[in-house]
Amino acid sequence: MKRFLITVLAASLTLASTASAGEATAVSISSRGGSASSTAVATGNSTSTAISGATNGGRAVANSTASANRNSAADSRAVATADRGLAISNSNADARGRLGGRAEADSEAVSATIGGLAVSNSDARADGVLAGRATSRSAATSLSEFGSAVSDSRATSRGSLGGHAISVSDSTAVGFFNHADSRTRAESDATLGARAEANGVDVTIKERSPLVRPIVRAESRVVGHNLGIKRKLIARIER
Repeated sequence: MKRFLITVLAASLTLASTASAGEATAVSISSRGGSASSTAVATGNSTSTAISGATNGGRAVANSTASANRNSAADSRAVATADRGLAISNSNADARGRLGGRAEADSEAVSATIGGLAVSNSDARADGVLAGRATSRSAATSLSEFGSAVSDSRATSRGSLGGHAISVSDSTAVGFFNHADSRTRAESDATLGARAEANGVDVTIKERSPLVRPIVRAESRVVGHNLGIKRKLIARIER
């Protein structure tokens, strides 16, 4: 039923791209004893989309929440597909612009499994105050086949007094007949007209046989401060 999963994912991306601001869309598709549940909530100037699909006794759950005021924008997307397994996606985007500040939050959680477990959690929060600007983007992706994959991503940015803070977090976990776990955090603060950037990326791929593909785990973090930018990189490769 790989074709079924691909079809649901393609439909979800199409719906997510056509949804307009201030709108919540929830779609559930199930067949052959599958169970699918989707919940989407949008508050203020925001867009929220939740799509789930399940087949062959699988269960898929997609939850999406977006909230923003008039000086900000938030977009949240959650997609979950399961064939004989369990897939859960939770996405949250929260943007707050106050006292002349602007904020933008974008969050996406995608999980897909065949006979296993896939869980994705994505959270993007942005706060702009006193002519400050904040931008947060978070993405979590979990894919598994007769294994388990868990991804957790969080991006937080705060801009004040003319400062611009940007945070980008991307977490990916892929498990084939094995367990893969990926977690990222990106946080930035900027004030007094300065610019700060934080970028976090983590990719974990695990398979049953090491002869097929090596196990690769990479982590990177960039932390920005209001008087400059500091970079910290941690990378590890296991075989």
